[in-house]
Amino acid sequence: MADYGVRLERIGKAAVVTFDRPDKNNAFDQRMWDSLELAVARVREDLPRAVVITGAGGKAFSAGFDVSLENPMVACLADAVQRHEKGPAMVLIRRVRLALDSLIALPVPVIAAVCGLAYGGGAEFAVRCDLRVLDPGARICFSEVRLGLMPDQGGGVALTRLVGPSRAADLILTAREVGAEEALALGIANRISAPGKSLEEALALAEAIGENGPEAVRRALKVIRSTPDLTCAEAIALESQEAVELIAGGECIHGITAFLARKKPEFP
Repeated sequence: MADYGVRLERIGKAAVVTFDRPDKNNAFDQRMWDSLELAVARVREDLPRAVVITGAGGKAFSAGFDVSLENPMVACLADAVQRHEKGPAMVLIRRVRLALDSLIALPVPVIAAVCGLAYGGGAEFAVRCDLRVLDPGARICFSEVRLGLMPDQGGGVALTRLVGPSRAADLILTAREVGAEEALALGIANRISAPGKSLEEALALAEAIGENGPEAVRRALKVIRSTPDLTCAEAIALESQEAVELIAGGECIHGITAFLARKKPEFP
C-alpha cells in the first residue's frame, strides 16, 4: 500500500514503512508527513509484532525536512521568519511532531534500517526509534545547525539519552558526520549489517522479537521507554506492576509449557 512518498507493506511479522522519495533523498515535505500519518493509522488498526522503517533508493534513509521553497510548509514559514513571528514555527513543529510521535508511540518495537545518509530530521527519526541497524556505508549527521536551525523533532533529546550530554553536544553542535562504526561505538547503532543488507537484518531482528510473547514484549517495551522519565523507584514500581499484569494475563502459560516440553512456544 502506498501514498505519496511513503510505502507500507507487511513482511513476515513486521510492518515495513519505506520513505519513498529517492529523487529528494527521501526528504519530507508536507504531503509525506500526511502520508506517514495515514500509514501509522493503518499499522495501528492491525498491529504487527514490530515496525521497520527504511528509505528507498539505497542512497539515503532520509535527508530530513525538505527546506526547499517547493515544500508548502517552508513557503508558509518564510514571511513569518522575516517578521520574527513565533506562531507559525510552533504550528510547523507541532505538525511534524504529531506524525513522528504517533509512529514512535506504537506499542511495538520500532526499528530503523539505516541505509546511506540520515541527515537532520532523518537522523532524528533514527535515534527516536527503539533499535537501529546500520549499513556499513550509512552516515548519520545532525546537520541542523549548519542551516541556523536545531533538532526539533525530539531527536536532540533522544540522542542525549542514548549517548549522554557531552557526546550529544559534540554531534549536534559541530554537525559532524558519523559513520556506522563510530555510531556503534557511541551507542547510536545497535548493529551493523552486511553491505546492502540493513533492511534484511532489521527484518530478521523483527522476526526474532516476533518469536517471543507479544504481550511480554509490549509491556517490557513500555517500561524501557518510560524509564528515562522516571526516578529509579518509579521505574521499578512500573516494572513490577507490568510484570504482575503480564503474569496474571496468562501468556506465560504458553511459554513455560513449551519450555518444559522442550518445544518452541506458540503464542496466541
